[in-house]
Amino acid sequence: MLAKRIKNMTPSATSELLGKVAEMRAKGEDIIAFSAGEPDLQTPQEITDACKKALDGGKTKYTGIAGILELRKAICNKLEKDNGVFYIPEQICVSTGAKQALYNAVMSICDDGDEIIIPTPCWVSYVEMVKLAQGVPVLVSTKADYSLDVKAIEEKITSKTKAIIINTPNNPTGVCYDEASLKALAELAIQYDFYVIADEIYEKLVYDGNPHISIAGFSKEIYERTIIINGFSKSHSMTGWRIGYSAAPKTLAKGISSLQGHITSNSTTFVQWAAVEALQSCDASVEQMRKVFLERRNYLFEKLCALPGITCVKPCGAFYLMPDVSRYFGKKDGEWEIKDSIDFCQYILEKAKVAIVPGSAFGMPKTVRFAYTESMERIEEGVKRFANALKALR
Repeated sequence: MLAKRIKNMTPSATSELLGKVAEMRAKGEDIIAFSAGEPDLQTPQEITDACKKALDGGKTKYTGIAGILELRKAICNKLEKDNGVFYIPEQICVSTGAKQALYNAVMSICDDGDEIIIPTPCWVSYVEMVKLAQGVPVLVSTKADYSLDVKAIEEKITSKTKAIIINTPNNPTGVCYDEASLKALAELAIQYDFYVIADEIYEKLVYDGNPHISIAGFSKEIYERTIIINGFSKSHSMTGWRIGYSAAPKTLAKGISSLQGHITSNSTTFVQWAAVEALQSCDASVEQMRKVFLERRNYLFEKLCALPGITCVKPCGAFYLMPDVSRYFGKKDGEWEIKDSIDFCQYILEKAKVAIVPGSAFGMPKTVRFAYTESMERIEEGVKRFANALKALR
């Protein structure tokens, strides 16, 4: 019999959709997937070469739980150079993806009944992680443009508030939180003494001159209350490699490492060596990928905004667009009736063979999420199919 915490867990809407897409493709259907938060671009060759070299060199044994020293030093160098924050290797824990680093962080700070604030829209796993840690997720809506509503956040702070999870650039909106709102949030964290779990996995994918800002860099006081989460999946197109990390105050970092020691122990050894290469030699490749996503964003944003009844906030980061499609709720096409974003996405998948994610999965039921992680040719074809499906709704 399943444990209650598993029964109470909501399945990942994005993972379920990916499974549906895989099934349809296996049957020979040509599905254009705007659904996956996974770069279609290949991992840079320097990284795969470093991995092969590590394998050939016998780098296949256990390492320390927190990762090889060479990688933790490289992460510290990256954090100082890119983010203006100083860490030592003892504060770094390398994990099997940023998702595990997040779960480690939540589990390490959250006691039964502790509250963790989550601005919405948010990534689907944040809420479930808090619930699995026996905590209470406290959802706070962002503003109409998806920016942080610091006043609304303060109103939700109680004596049980243990942390807030922020994600900038944001999944699913692509919005980057500005310096003023992050500073205001840092002041709240210091005043009310709670942690900030800063998910920075999309930091390299920023556009239009918008800088990525790490909240930990504002002051010593907020640094001591911040857990940075990052990885290589989005920036280096290393989704299947499963490598990420956390950077935290010393005592907390030790606890995170101890927890990981009872779950997965170290992340894959030869992948750690590949990650060293990723941090030391791949800035040009990362920038080239960013430019590819920028071109796609510009095209998709323009085309979606030109469609009748579609409105969209222009994202300044990540690789997502989150248009409002609620004007199509209540419309019909034959036996199809669109009642909500779930119906809308099912209709688009069946009618147009285009996969998008319902915004209800992220706490925004009037919207859907597009990920521009297909080639430009496929994006162009997907937009045509999407537009034709909308025309059929009456």
